[in-house]
Amino acid sequence: MRIDSEQLAHHLTRGLKSLYVVFGEELLLALEAADRIRAAALEQGYDERRVLFVESGFDWGEVAMVGNSLSLFAPRRVLDLRIASGKPGKDGSEALQRLAGSLPEDTIVLITLPGLDRQQLASRWFDALERAGVAVHAAAVKREQLAQWLSGRLAQQDQRADVETLEFLVSRVEGNLMAAYQEVKKLALLFPAGTLPFEEVRDAVLDVARYNVFEIGATLLKGERAHFVRMLDGLCGEGAAPPLVLWAIAEEVRAMARVKAAVDAGQTLAQALREARVWGARQELMPRTLQRLTTIQLVASLRRAAEVDRMIKGLADGDVWDALLQLGLSLMTPAQGGIPPGIRGKIPGTIRG
Repeated sequence: MRIDSEQLAHHLTRGLKSLYVVFGEELLLALEAADRIRAAALEQGYDERRVLFVESGFDWGEVAMVGNSLSLFAPRRVLDLRIASGKPGKDGSEALQRLAGSLPEDTIVLITLPGLDRQQLASRWFDALERAGVAVHAAAVKREQLAQWLSGRLAQQDQRADVETLEFLVSRVEGNLMAAYQEVKKLALLFPAGTLPFEEVRDAVLDVARYNVFEIGATLLKGERAHFVRMLDGLCGEGAAPPLVLWAIAEEVRAMARVKAAVDAGQTLAQALREARVWGARQELMPRTLQRLTTIQLVASLRRAAEVDRMIKGLADGDVWDALLQLGLSLMTPAQGGIPPGIRGKIPGTIRG
């Protein structure tokens, strides 16, 4: 049988099948469908997963070997077979037909493919898979369908939008479903449940095009949390390099730390700002920022920045963009007790190594 990827969630409420083939032109929907199947399998006790990547020279005998082997640790498992080219070849075609004709017990077989042409959809191997299991089509979302798609995704996060707002979003993301997905997720961060106000949605979406990494410092100093979230989301969506974003944040922290240390050593605030190379509007913003941040916070932020650097280099686990978000937000959170306002040329506190 064949279903659309948007029908998959409802289909899974009726139980898992032994074989799923996820294919289609829309990468985002295909990724979501495969993730949803894997999550449902895990919930039902399929604790082990074996992933096979079909590349040039792939031994198709490995599929049968994995299917017939017994696990010592988990009685249920997922066989995750990924065919990026969508062309299994003669040996693969025969192997897939054998697999469809004799599915392994206590196993969910998940096969992921790209978009397929008419000839591939009519092939013997695809027909055998579709007859034996469920083919999930991640079809491209056309422009006339996009407003409805956006409305459905907003509903999943308890938000609603009128026709004007939906059409505005469509005009901004047409042809790029990943961009639409990112905008929907961003709206969940910026607005509460309920009807979205058009003017504020428009401002939030249009701001993305104006962001660049060199604006991060000023945003942190102003303490504009929502603006920072939008900025980081925009930079991520545009493919900005995480090391550059980390540099922009860490440079601001180091500048604040240098100013604190210099003032504590007896320099005037103006002199400390000059020596820390804090120019322009940042000279007015930084003193107010340092009123709400303690030395402990700055030191902790530098340590956290070092940990993010390790993530970027692959030396530590974690989501780099989420870590950058948490690092920035921590710098816009006043310490409990804080530093009393009213600095007059001095910023109390000592930077210790």
